Amino acid sequence: MHMSQVWIFNIHSVTLAVAIRGGRIAAVSDKVPATSRYPVIDYKDAVISPGVIDVHVHMNEPGREEWEGIETGTAAAAAGGSTTVIDMPLNSHPCTTTAELLEQKMRIAEAKAKVDVGFWGGITPDNANKHDVLWDMLKAGALGFKSFVAPSGINDFPNVSRGDVADAIHFLLSKGAPFFVHAELVTDVEQSEEDPDPRKYSTYLATRPPNFEQDAAHMLIDTLVAEHIPPTRGFYLHIAHLGDATNVEAFRAVKRRLPLSMETCPHYLLFAAENITDGDTKYKCAPPIRDDANRRALLSAVKSGDIDIISSDHSPAPPGMKETESGDFLKAWGGISGMQYLLPATWTAVQSVGVDLFTLSHLLSTNPAHLAGLKHKGLIAPGLDADIVVWDPEASADTSMAHNRLKHKLSPYTDMGLKGKVLATFVRGHKVFDERDGVFEGRCGSVIRRKWLNIVKEKQQKATGEL
Repeated sequence: MHMSQVWIFNIHSVTLAVAIRGGRIAAVSDKVPATSRYPVIDYKDAVISPGVIDVHVHMNEPGREEWEGIETGTAAAAAGGSTTVIDMPLNSHPCTTTAELLEQKMRIAEAKAKVDVGFWGGITPDNANKHDVLWDMLKAGALGFKSFVAPSGINDFPNVSRGDVADAIHFLLSKGAPFFVHAELVTDVEQSEEDPDPRKYSTYLATRPPNFEQDAAHMLIDTLVAEHIPPTRGFYLHIAHLGDATNVEAFRAVKRRLPLSMETCPHYLLFAAENITDGDTKYKCAPPIRDDANRRALLSAVKSGDIDIISSDHSPAPPGMKETESGDFLKAWGGISGMQYLLPATWTAVQSVGVDLFTLSHLLSTNPAHLAGLKHKGLIAPGLDADIVVWDPEASADTSMAHNRLKHKLSPYTDMGLKGKVLATFVRGHKVFDERDGVFEGRCGSVIRRKWLNIVKEKQQKATGEL
C-alpha cells in the first residue's frame, strides 16, 4: 500500500491522526477529519512509533548468503518493526572496503530489500591511510565506517592498530563521517584450568575478560585526546555493542569534550552468564554476555542516558558453524541472531527499569538516525519519511520458530516471553508487514545513499560564513 492516507490511533485516550502523502508525513494532528477522500486505518489503542533503525546488522551478502542474505534479513526486520537497517562491511565476501564493492552491495539491495538499507564502509590496515579510497566510498553513498581493534574472525577484514585509527580519524573528522569501532584489545589470557571444558560457557567467558574492552576504551580515548579531536557535527567515534558496564564510567567522563557515542544490544540487557547452560552455543558472541550484576549495570546506564543507542548486532551463521551438535563454545561462531526481535527484546529489558516509550523511541529511532545522518528519519513529524511501526507494548511478541523470518532459526529469543507485539510496519508509506498478512512479497525498500559532496560543500560554506 502506498497512497495518501490518514492513520488513526489512540494512546492514553488521546486521539491522533497522521496524514501521509507521497511517502512522507504530511501532518500530525489531534483532530480526526470528519470525512476523508483517502483510506483511513484505525489502530485503536495501539502505539504508533517511529520505525526502528537498526544501525548494526550483518546480512552477509554477497558471498555468504548461506549465512543470511538481504531478502531474508530485511523480511525479518519488517516483521520486527525495523524500517531501516544499516549493514556492516563484513561478513560479506569480499568485505566492503572499496567503492566498487559497496556499489555491488547496493545493487543487490535495490533488487531485494523489503525495508530501507544503508551501508557502513570498512576501514582496515590496507586502506586506513588511503583517504582517496575512503572518500570514494563516501561519494558512493556509505553512511560512515566500521573497524575492529580485535581480530574480526574474517580473514579479509583484519583489525586496525592505534596508528591506523589515527590515520583515518582526521579524514573522517573533516568530512563529518561517523566511525564505528569494535572495541576489544585482545591479549594472551592464562587458563585457570589445565584442560577446561569447552562445553561450559565459563570456559569461553574466561577467554574474553573485561579488560579487553577496558583496554580498548582507554586506547580509543587516548587516541582522540592525543590527536586533538574535538566534538564536531557529524563525526562520532561510536563504540559498538558495549558489553562491559565498567566502561560506562570511563566514557561518561569524557563524552562532553570528545565526540563519543555508545550502543549496547538487547542480549546484554536480557541474558546473564550464570543462566547459560552447557553447550548452548546460540548465546556466544563477542564481547561476551557477562554476569547478572553487569547486566543490571548496563540497564542503569541505558536509563541514565549514558548509552545512546540499542542495536541488534545481528550476526547469524549456519547451525554447523554454531557447533550445535558438539556444544563447543571455543569452536562456535560468535554471533547472536536477533534482527527480528530488536524492538520487543529491548522493550522487555528497559521497561523493567522504568524506561518509557518516549525514551525507547530515542534509543531505537531518533539517536540512530542522528548517528547515521538520516535527516528524514527517526521521528514522527511533518516532512519526514513515513516510517512507522504500529505495536502493542502490552501484548506478547510472537517469538515462535514458525514466525521467524530469518534464514536460520537458531536464536536465543525463540519462544522467549517478550513484550511488544508488532501489528504493522510501514516504510515510506508502504505497508511492508501486517500481523494477519505477513511480510509483503515484493521489494519495498530503498538504498540510502548520503550525498557527501553536498554535505562537505555545506560544511565549507558554514566555515566561511556563506550560509
